[in-house]
Amino acid sequence: MVTERAPSPQQEESEQPIVFIVDDDASMRRALANLFESVGLKVEAFGSAQQLLQAKPPEVPSCLVLDIRLPGASGLDLQTDLAKANIHTPIIFITGHGDIPMTVRAMKSGAIDFLTKPVRDQDILDAVQAAIERDRERRDLNRTVSTVKSRFDTLSSRERDVLSLVTSGLMNKQVAAKLGLAEITVKIYRGQIMRKMGAKSLADLVRMSEALGIRPSKSDVQT
Repeated sequence: MVTERAPSPQQEESEQPIVFIVDDDASMRRALANLFESVGLKVEAFGSAQQLLQAKPPEVPSCLVLDIRLPGASGLDLQTDLAKANIHTPIIFITGHGDIPMTVRAMKSGAIDFLTKPVRDQDILDAVQAAIERDRERRDLNRTVSTVKSRFDTLSSRERDVLSLVTSGLMNKQVAAKLGLAEITVKIYRGQIMRKMGAKSLADLVRMSEALGIRPSKSDVQT
């Protein structure tokens, strides 16, 4: 049974971060939910990994407070399953039976923190806030990259060639020589690229290219 708590009236529900709790101990779930709600966070609690996997991933910043020992699939198994499903919700592990190899595996797989029961309220609140902020930054970056990708898709093949070379540091005359174009033609292409990409400067174009992973080959930038 999934328990969904009401959002704080100070925040719009569509923007309110969510803390997911997965713990087979009902009293622990209630205690954690009460703690997180006391600081204005929305909470959804689950008694098993399977229940969480059946839920729809949220469209708002979120994190997962996860007991490492669960009936059926363990917390570490759930971490692996989420990664395979391309779900990157930050995870905070809690356990009463942790060990060093378990901790190392969890952290190497991207966990935010690994806390041992009994957990101090401030420790887990700090971890949750850090996790939600990381997820917010990831979502903001994904939206930015999606916007830049949409703009890049409007470029012609030749404009993409010019973009790659210009953002690698070549001057217009060097780009013209590489592509067999007149320098004035490169300047025209460059202006079109700036307009289509919504870039105000070469630095903007460079940042956009880096976000898209555009990197010319070594032979392209050799002069």
